[in-house]
Amino acid sequence: MSRKEKLIAKLKANPRSFTFDDAETLLNMLSYKRYNKGMTSGSRVVFISDRFTTKILLHRPHQRKELLEYQIKQLIEQLEQEGLI
Repeated sequence: MSRKEKLIAKLKANPRSFTFDDAETLLNMLSYKRYNKGMTSGSRVVFISDRFTTKILLHRPHQRKELLEYQIKQLIEQLEQEGLI
């Protein structure tokens, strides 16, 4: 099983331990690139792909590495809309 397949399986299992780094790695593998939301974006980043229409907005977690449950659900929904998982 490839790293990409392992990350997708981990994400689909709705884990509490899915980190921002895991999300960024997976999105990079799916041709998304990270951009800051703007000069005053703070922890907000957007992932954009030339191949897909969905823009994925995430907040980098503070004081922890794991994404919150609602972030994981949103990420799954957006990737399912694009047929990526």
